[in-house]
Amino acid sequence: MRPRTELGLAAGLLLVLGVIAVVLGSRRPRAAPRDSPRSTYLTGPGGASAFAEAASRLGVEVERFRKPMATLAVSDSGGRSDVVAVLGPSVPITAVEARSLLSLPVDLLLAGRTAATAFRCLGYQVSGREWDNPAATRPTADGEDLPAPRVWAVLLPHQANRIVDSAGSEGRQVHCDVPRPARVDTVLRTVREKPVVVRLTYPGGRTVTLVADDRLFQNRTLRSSSAGTLVLGLVAPRYRRVVVDEFHHGYRGGGSLAGAALAWTARSPWGWVVWQLAAVGVVALVASGVRFGPVRSAIQRRRRSPMEHVRALATALAAARGHDVAVRLMIQGLRRRLSRTGRPTPADLDTWLERLGPSVRTARGREALESLTGMTRTPPDADSVLVAANAVETLWEELKP
Repeated sequence: MRPRTELGLAAGLLLVLGVIAVVLGSRRPRAAPRDSPRSTYLTGPGGASAFAEAASRLGVEVERFRKPMATLAVSDSGGRSDVVAVLGPSVPITAVEARSLLSLPVDLLLAGRTAATAFRCLGYQVSGREWDNPAATRPTADGEDLPAPRVWAVLLPHQANRIVDSAGSEGRQVHCDVPRPARVDTVLRTVREKPVVVRLTYPGGRTVTLVADDRLFQNRTLRSSSAGTLVLGLVAPRYRRVVVDEFHHGYRGGGSLAGAALAWTARSPWGWVVWQLAAVGVVALVASGVRFGPVRSAIQRRRRSPMEHVRALATALAAARGHDVAVRLMIQGLRRRLSRTGRPTPADLDTWLERLGPSVRTARGREALESLTGMTRTPPDADSVLVAANAVETLWEELKP
């Protein structure tokens, strides 16, 4: 099979596989669009990057924490100037994580129904509303000309003193005692006086801020309502550093570009196209390594003998009409080979040829010597060059050490 034919077949096969992969990927049922998580890494309408960027411009250091909250180390001295923010975690907080979070000697900012486990340990529950029926909120005193935000969840206080959660590992019960705050400030409420954002101040100065609806932190809400002034006022200028939980949004500290690329190829139709193209390339490489058709005999290549080199040189010089040069070069080469040092003697060629007479003992050698001597005295022709080559070879066989 010719290379062009093989290339055409491979290109056609790749095209067919690509079309099939795209068709299968488009036929796969797609999940309903969901609101993006409230991650400070996301710049889309549902992300919370605007909150982090605005807080940074106001002088608040924003640290994105991508490890479990149990590994967060906060010094007691810096607890009043730092706040840990958990904004609508994509993975709900478990009872064990809530107890670990509440035990930190630092102020907290908790938002969203997926953080409700921690809310219950603080004396509140999150009550959600219908998607098409958000509640209007009262405008804040320092709000701008933008409209007040609408919310889909409110806070409801409960009177339990102890919360028991059996959703721990292996059904183990997790207990938490509900502390009683020294002061409760309602930062935002609905027009029907339902609290949405409350600030709990405990003896010793610790503060925990609860936000029922984490949509107050999303980029869309901050741009279209007065929620920006509200949520930024929760951290600035009260705190010097905000530690934002990104672990519950799926961000891990040990990720890599290669791992992200492999994960993308596993879930995307175009990723399957890449894998199929790679498989076809491997098959093409394997197929190209197999020889088809009868075995062809290899061309035997051997090196030229010294005589063949001499004849080739003689032929080239004859074609250039350098017959006398060819004869002299061959005689000089013979003189160099016969010398003991490998270098030509300073004597003239005619004189050197005359000195070879006593050393030649056979009639064939003397005939070759006479022909060379005659060629140095008369202009040689093309036939003389070939005769000189044979004579040089004969003398070499006779006189070589």
